[in-house]
Amino acid sequence: MVISFCQSETDSLRQNLVKIESKTYQTMSRYRGPRIRIIRRLKQRETLRGFTAKITIRKKTAGEHGRFRPKGVQFLRKPKKPRRKIPKYRVRLQEKQKLRFNYGVTESQLIKHVKQAKKSKGSTGEMLLQVLEMRLDNIVFRLGLAPTIPAARQLISHGHVLVNSRKVTIPSYRCQPKDYVSITSKTQIRTLLYTFLKQKRKRKKWFCPPHLIVNNRRLIGVIKSVVDRRWVGVQLKELLVVEYYSRKV
Repeated sequence: MVISFCQSETDSLRQNLVKIESKTYQTMSRYRGPRIRIIRRLKQRETLRGFTAKITIRKKTAGEHGRFRPKGVQFLRKPKKPRRKIPKYRVRLQEKQKLRFNYGVTESQLIKHVKQAKKSKGSTGEMLLQVLEMRLDNIVFRLGLAPTIPAARQLISHGHVLVNSRKVTIPSYRCQPKDYVSITSKTQIRTLLYTFLKQKRKRKKWFCPPHLIVNNRRLIGVIKSVVDRRWVGVQLKELLVVEYYSRKV
């Protein structure tokens, strides 16, 4: 009886552990799940470059509501209902999610950045984009030293990035104009980055914005000035994001 009770208890514990492991990416503060699903949900095929370098061919959303039906099954469909008017909250939420997923920030971090943008002079939306663009993980990504912002965050947290010849391990570190960002002298990291840059040149998928200067041979980048609105890495309406947080902040 004791053995059977122990076995049943261990089985229940295993089932609970499996459930917890399957939902880890949902419970974490930063998203760890499949990224193409998010791109299809937000209907952003090529704009969320900081989130993932992959591009989806499918236009419909993931799941049963957006699944593909072959042309031969057209007669099985129900007659189309008139489309509902999209609520304003949904539009604002989508714009906020674009910003959050692209820059890889948590909800609390984004609220903090909105508060900083409100305190500074100028348009709150543009100042919010400037604050996010001057984060160290985004600067490393925009310099072309990492394929995505999560990859840049990993480089920084492992201590491979220097700011003004000092090691910085905080991805949310706010850079300033005339700062220069470099990579450590470890040969293993440098060889990996050189091969990555060669592949990027062959594909012709690299573009350095005008507010940054980069030297690919020495793996050093310089921040000339604050980013202009035209050269922000995401296509969105920042005013809707500010309106979304107007009651919360």
